[in-house]
Amino acid sequence: MHQPSIELRGVTKRFSRSRRPTGGRWWQRERADKVALHPLDLTLESASTTGIIGPNGCGKSTLVRILGTLLLPDAGWARVFGHDVVKEPMAVRRHLNRVSVEAAFFKELSPWENLVYAARLYGTSGAGLRGQVREVLGRLGVPTRALDRPMRELSRGQQQKVAIARSLLTTPMLVLMDEPTTGLDPRSKREVQELVTELRQERGVTILLCTHDLEEAAILCDRVIVMDRGRVLADGPPGRFESLEKLFFERTGRPIQEEREEEEVVA
Repeated sequence: MHQPSIELRGVTKRFSRSRRPTGGRWWQRERADKVALHPLDLTLESASTTGIIGPNGCGKSTLVRILGTLLLPDAGWARVFGHDVVKEPMAVRRHLNRVSVEAAFFKELSPWENLVYAARLYGTSGAGLRGQVREVLGRLGVPTRALDRPMRELSRGQQQKVAIARSLLTTPMLVLMDEPTTGLDPRSKREVQELVTELRQERGVTILLCTHDLEEAAILCDRVIVMDRGRVLADGPPGRFESLEKLFFERTGRPIQEEREEEEVVA
């Protein structure tokens, strides 16, 4: 029996934040906890694409950060290919890469310089690296002439494609994607979606995709999880549901919003 790529049991997370009490003055503040994840059990099989959909603040970005060893759970445990995210973070990072809606780069450096830096962090180098970079970026529609230009001169869509290329250079077995196609034009979105499909079908990569795009989830995912306020409200293959949009509104009871999930991380 194959080992699951992701296992979570009883994982919880809450953040402390300040707020103005009802009827209080503008300078008055009180501390209050926001529960980002209620006790969560989840298993993802290898070589699968699982989509997580939900409104802002539903907990999906918190889940991705815990799996990516960027946040510590308050309780429970999470494993990536058998490695505990708290006790073995370096082993976990060797198996995964992450693509978020806001890609972090050295903006004065070129895509090539940024990608070489990332590849070397993971121990990837060699004479064929530049050719590999050009191939991946070419498949994503990034012109060769952009390879040596400063990142700050590239469009947001091109920068997002470079972020996706960066995640592929390390040959991960798990890719965590947090709204990877947000802000991309229709052609660029299609190119990214085709690459995601290829990763699973040809390389056996496990993909966890957080998205607000219900059509994208239906196209790419063989399993969809609806979350809201830190809880799983529905879980199954897209074809099991009459409509993901109808399911979304029925289970969450509030509209989709396109803003980032800033409220999940509070001071």
